[in-house]
Amino acid sequence: MPEGHSVHRIARQFARNIVGNRVAASSPQGRFAEGASVLDGRVPREVRAVGKQMFLGFDDDLWLRVHLGMYGAWDFAGDIVVDSTIASANGRMGQTNQRGTHLAEAVYDEAGENSLSSIGAPRRTRVHVRMSEQTTGLGEDDDQWPPPVVGQVRLRLLTDAVCADLRGPTACALQTGDEMAVTVAKLGPDPLVDDPAAGEERFTSVVRRKRTSIGLLLMDQSVVSGIGNVYRAEMLFRARLNPHTPGQDVPEQTVRGLWHDWTRLLAIGVETGQMMTMDDLDPEQFRRAMASRDDRHWVYHRAGLPCRVCGTDIVMEEAAGRKLYWCPRCQA
Repeated sequence: MPEGHSVHRIARQFARNIVGNRVAASSPQGRFAEGASVLDGRVPREVRAVGKQMFLGFDDDLWLRVHLGMYGAWDFAGDIVVDSTIASANGRMGQTNQRGTHLAEAVYDEAGENSLSSIGAPRRTRVHVRMSEQTTGLGEDDDQWPPPVVGQVRLRLLTDAVCADLRGPTACALQTGDEMAVTVAKLGPDPLVDDPAAGEERFTSVVRRKRTSIGLLLMDQSVVSGIGNVYRAEMLFRARLNPHTPGQDVPEQTVRGLWHDWTRLLAIGVETGQMMTMDDLDPEQFRRAMASRDDRHWVYHRAGLPCRVCGTDIVMEEAAGRKLYWCPRCQA
């Protein structure tokens, strides 16, 4: 499932490429045909990301709500503007890691994802830039505009220069401003949206009065927004916290530490496009981690492998239908 950093990056793509431009809206799949007809010809005025949900605002107090869920993703095509620069056809773009190490180009991992275009559920990215055949050597099909529909596209938003295709979302719906406010009010604090101090107090207060395990609380979007399976496992390890500890038994300073760590990791994820949870990597280690998911994390997806700190085998167990990874020694 896309976690909070991906949704914030999607919102930034929309802010740079879609907001302020009239869109032709359609539902090639047909499941959002009525909603698309309402959006067709309108101009998006703003975009908001809260946790794992994105809201695209139009005139007349109309909002498009999208929750990607387990399998959803946005695919962009056209003259994609990233950090006020037109991306090149091969996606090469400078990136910066959490220590300020500059990389000359994006690094693709084994799934074909890169820090330029982490825009949804894990899949081989289809982001490309429409340029002349003489410049890029692209074939005729690649230069077609608008691009052909591929797969089950729930919603297509098309401007003169950019195409955004939505596939496989859990939710794609139109809301009034009041309905959108109710949806957001049900979500826990998001470090990139809420006042940091207020968010910390709200998160700490909720966790400290719950008997539910901290491992489940971190995944509860009404407690804190944006954390998914990867960040949950990594944050608990970084805190050396047993995932089965009831929230009310976690020391207050540890709870506050979790909030601060989430604030930091979320910012890194938005910056790099990857869930990078290991600290103090030199440039080569960082490049390796960007290229290989196995080198990005302390415990996630490492069941049966030795803990990077103590050597104990990492455990994987089911928790509320999701895989939970942790070290039984470091997190005893």
